Amino acid sequence: MKWKLTHMMTEPAPAPTRRKDLMDLLSAPRQYDVAVIGGGATGLGVALDAAARGFSVVLVESHDFAKGTSSRSTKLVHGGVRYLAQGNISLVREALRERTTLLANAPHLAQPLPFVMPSYTFWEAPFYGVGLKIYDALAGKAGLGPTAFLSRKETLECLPTAQPQGLKGGVKYWDGQFDDARLALALARTAARQGALLVNYCAATGLIHENGKLVGLHAQDQETGRSFEVKACCVVNAAGVWVDQLRLLDGAAIGRDTQPVVAPSQGVHIVVDRSFLPTDHAMLIPKTADGRVLFAVPWLGKTILGTTDTPRHDLAREPLPFKEEVDFILRESARYLSRAPGPADIRSIWVGLRPLVKPPEDDADNTQALSREHTVLVSKSGLVTVTGGKWTTYRAMAGDVLEQCFAADLLPARTGTATADLKLVGAQASRTKISDPPGLHLYGSEAGAVQALPGAGQQLGGGLTEAMVRFAARFEYARTVEDVLARRSRLLFLDSALARSMARDVDTLLREENGADPRLESFLALCDQYLCLPD
Repeated sequence: MKWKLTHMMTEPAPAPTRRKDLMDLLSAPRQYDVAVIGGGATGLGVALDAAARGFSVVLVESHDFAKGTSSRSTKLVHGGVRYLAQGNISLVREALRERTTLLANAPHLAQPLPFVMPSYTFWEAPFYGVGLKIYDALAGKAGLGPTAFLSRKETLECLPTAQPQGLKGGVKYWDGQFDDARLALALARTAARQGALLVNYCAATGLIHENGKLVGLHAQDQETGRSFEVKACCVVNAAGVWVDQLRLLDGAAIGRDTQPVVAPSQGVHIVVDRSFLPTDHAMLIPKTADGRVLFAVPWLGKTILGTTDTPRHDLAREPLPFKEEVDFILRESARYLSRAPGPADIRSIWVGLRPLVKPPEDDADNTQALSREHTVLVSKSGLVTVTGGKWTTYRAMAGDVLEQCFAADLLPARTGTATADLKLVGAQASRTKISDPPGLHLYGSEAGAVQALPGAGQQLGGGLTEAMVRFAARFEYARTVEDVLARRSRLLFLDSALARSMARDVDTLLREENGADPRLESFLALCDQYLCLPD
């Protein structure tokens, strides 16, 4: 108990994120070293790395932090078993190294997770098992647990609702899982603690060039319409699937043709009750009937089924699933689960767009074949664009971005790994698993600060209290009902109907805290979309 009290006394108090204060700072005349456009995993990682190296940093995000792809992942921190099959050893090594770092720096939000591949033919277990033993060898001391061959009985003990008919055995290996949106928020708040200014709902509306060189950007507060001019030595375009829009603006300003570099791919996930897979083990089917991968992942008290990998040629902020994607997930789940989920069992459907690097024109629709490796481009004017990659390697991507900034003489070189051992806000080992229902444990070392706020004992539902809503408004940049119920808590992703039933209570609390419109009606419409099956 003595250690706990000492630890609590030394924990920094949460930093307020009062909107007026942030906008006042943004409006003050200042020359920043780095301006980042985009508040997903990549942009937040760049902001944190740059700030940790002592650079002055500003980041603007047109919507909320992690509003796009970065809140819609499969929730896995992984080294890339699939990339091993592609022979991409360097990417696997990098991802395994970054997996270890992420789990160490945010143990309350990222933890080891055991996976089981059930085998329905005699060749599957030895075939995949050998590959996973290589995976273990590549991980070395960074391994989370040894790969093990399982008997039929042991496989069913790990996966109680796996289809028993024809089951021969299985292979168990280890990777990790996390709460992606809350990890993004932890990155934002840690960057702010390092001195960065981060503003959500503030869109980059244009780029500022002088004599052919990029010297800053124009931004607009999406709540008030107020415009800002932000000057910076280096502008980083980390806008995810939307990076080409900024690249085209930059090219037009300096009279150069700019070709798109992103080929968006859509990933659909379906959430069902935990009863369909009542275990703390994830199930991986490495090759379904049509060659795709299927996951069944325990997460925050539910089970995630997915994912798809489908070309998408539009860039909707809230993309809809295609009927064939939902059919695929339900059909393949029925093949491998003894109790098959149907449309009526779906608690939420969510879709994310992945910013894959554009392939040659003759292969433009083959997104399954594309590598998730990231790409960093520096334009003639100095716009630094980063795209591709995956959540697990966000930190390595940030380091590569800054190395390119140094190489292009946009910033003075400050080498090193400033974030390798930098604990994120709230970092604290947790005895509660990410697969367990959401609750106070997700706040890590800040749980006491949450409990100190009014309404700590007032449950709204789904593990969310009034105090958590107030904490989101005061210290976590939350402006809307969606911010709270989709990303500060994850209830929209877990149970859309439950989130809808709580929305008016959250609206009332946010109005009291922020004095602004929390956009209740738009959130209610979004809840309907997350439960709407495609025709």
